[in-house]
Amino acid sequence: MRGSIRREVRIACPADKVWTLVGDAVRIPDWFPGIVDAVVDGDTRTITTGSGMQLPEQFIADPLQRRFQYRITGMKEHVSTLDVIDLGDDTCLVIYSVDADPNTMALVIGGAAGNALEHLRTLMET
Repeated sequence: MRGSIRREVRIACPADKVWTLVGDAVRIPDWFPGIVDAVVDGDTRTITTGSGMQLPEQFIADPLQRRFQYRITGMKEHVSTLDVIDLGDDTCLVIYSVDADPNTMALVIGGAAGNALEHLRTLMET
């Protein structure tokens, strides 16, 4: 059974500045708590969690739309999308959506993404 989760946060920082951080595949450890390393080779990224688990991902980054999309290749079905939307007043809306099968993985990734977005807001607003 497939599950979908969406988290969002408004950040008092220009969208281009936020995108500079989240749009760079190798910099995910800088803003996503629990991820301690990321290695990028072409359109493949392997993240390492604090527990030592490695997760291979295939990704697409679209700087024109400020969209980063990836799938964990070891899961049955998974797609996560991160959008940075310019609100026109030097703030932006960052949306992290997760679709996964099994649906419990959507809950796990969505929960972690919510925490990451709050951490990202703290980083960008200080």
